[in-house]
Amino acid sequence: LELKRMSVSKDYRGRGVSKALCGEVLRFARARGYGAVVLSTSMVQVAAQRLYEGQGFRKVGTFSPSLLGSLLCFQIFHYRCDLPGGA
Repeated sequence: LELKRMSVSKDYRGRGVSKALCGEVLRFARARGYGAVVLSTSMVQVAAQRLYEGQGFRKVGTFSPSLLGSLLCFQIFHYRCDLPGGA
C-alpha cells in the first residue's frame, strides 16, 4: 500500500493528527492483508521523517528527482513499514 500526499492544515499541526492518520493507514493496511506500507518524502520535510520513523517506517532508498535536483543535492527519501502477518 502506498501512502501519498498526507498533509495536515497548519492550524492543526502539533496536535497528534498526523500520528493518528498514519496509525490509521497502518491499521487499514494490516487489516486488509498488505505486507507493507511505502511512501516518499523530501529531505526538507524533517518533521515528516521524524513522524514516519516514529511510526516504524525505515528509510530504504534515496533519489534525486531531476538533473537540477542532482546538481542541488536535493533528495527524495523512500520509506517502508513492514506489517507483521502481511503478504
